[in-house]
Order: sequence, then C-alpha cells, then structure tokens
Amino acid sequence: MIRVLLVDDQHLIRAGLRMLCAAQPDIEVVGEADNGREAITLAARLLPDVVVMDLRMPGVDGITATSRILAERPATRILVLTTFGDDDHLYPALTAGACGFLLKDAPPAELLDGIRRAAVGDSPFSPEVLRRLVQRAVHARPEPPRSVQGLTAREQDVLNLVAEGLSNTEIGDRLHIGVTTVKTHITSLMTKTDSPNRVRLALFARGV
Repeated sequence: MIRVLLVDDQHLIRAGLRMLCAAQPDIEVVGEADNGREAITLAARLLPDVVVMDLRMPGVDGITATSRILAERPATRILVLTTFGDDDHLYPALTAGACGFLLKDAPPAELLDGIRRAAVGDSPFSPEVLRRLVQRAVHARPEPPRSVQGLTAREQDVLNLVAEGLSNTEIGDRLHIGVTTVKTHITSLMTKTDSPNRVRLALFARGV
C-alpha cells in the first residue's frame, strides 16, 4: 500500500485527489495539508511514501516544504502537482529535491501512474515538462543520439525518441507499438545504461 500525503490549499483539489486515490486498491491517503507548514508537520508524523505537493500556497510554499521534508526524511518521495509548469517553478522544485513534476491538467490515469512510479523510485514528469527539460539540457550540445552497444534495434529506436523528448504515447505512435511495450523497452534501457530515471536516460542518449 502506497501511503500518500496530499498538500494543496484548494479544498476542492484535495477532495478530488482524495476520491481518485480512494478508488485505488494500492493507494491510501494518510493525511491532507492546506499549506507547507502543516505539510512538514504531517510528513514527520505520518511518514508518507509519497507527498503530492502543490507549489503556490500561503505561508510556507511547496518548494520550501519540499526542502524541509527531505532534510528530515530523505527517503520521502515528493511529487509536485501544480498549475504552473514554467521554469521559475520547475527548476526550484527539482533543486529542492522533488522527484517528479506533473501539471494539474494531467489525466487522472497519468497522476495515478505518477504516484506509483514515484513510490518505486522513478521520476514522473508531464510529457511537455520532460520535453522542455531535455531540450534545454541538450541545447548547447546538439549531437545526434548516441548508439549504444548491447541494445536491440527496437531499443535503439526507443532511445533515440526518448532523446527527442517524446512521451511514451508519442513513441508508441511513432513506432506502431503499444505503450506497455514502450515502458518495457524504457525499463530495459535504464538498466542497460545505468540511468536512474527517464531524464537521465534522455541525457545519456544525447551524450550529455
């Protein structure tokens, strides 16, 4: 069971998230906070596996709360869920230690998948956010994707498209394979390239 703490200053948002998570057999909402200060207190007391963290809140904001929660319990996985996907919010959140960054207009299935991925050590990002991260990282080094020994031809195709910042769905459409197959290839690629998450895999593919 994945223990989740919801942090958002909007009651309707928290209620929607709570209902969404309650319908899942493997996710339990153990607490809710409407500001960063309360999130810090609850995280220390409830020991959640994943904190779904808003960024803009009165008083202590989500970035400060993320930093303080991780300072006390580094094993906590903090997944940002926000309306604001610009660089002024993205990079401070990642610097504070957030493991992933999703936008509030994400489909429910994407959010649930993000919580599950965060809980097992992955780094979930909304596709548009991931694409921007990769494009910014490789801007100064526009080399073509590297070819890696030991990969199958299909794995190399997937690696090249990850390097372009494509989402799993976009990769599946491009290669005419299912999303589950794409995920299997990406898991294999991360193992073979010793990449801890998708962002690092994309950077590896670009030789960064």
